[in-house]
Amino acid sequence: MNPNMLNKLKKIQKQMQDAQEELESTEFTGKASGVTVVVQGTRQVIDVKIDEALLDEVEMLQDAILLAVNDALAQIDKRQEETMGQFTGGMGGFGF
Repeated sequence: MNPNMLNKLKKIQKQMQDAQEELESTEFTGKASGVTVVVQGTRQVIDVKIDEALLDEVEMLQDAILLAVNDALAQIDKRQEETMGQFTGGMGGFGF
């Protein structure tokens, strides 16, 4: 393999690794009807805040928690697509 190409690939690999690490350390906040959920880029839930008014409405609370978590996870997916898309050029990964 061409040494210049190998160096380019190593550089891109390092950039991808750095981008992934940055994504994983970022916190994403999902919100829904009085519930706020903070999820780290690793998809680990790190905080949940619930408006006390929802404590009497169990079903509504459950729905709000689901919506807030899914909102945060969708933000992670979007950021990951934006971040890693710059390396794949919209090819959907290296599988072509």
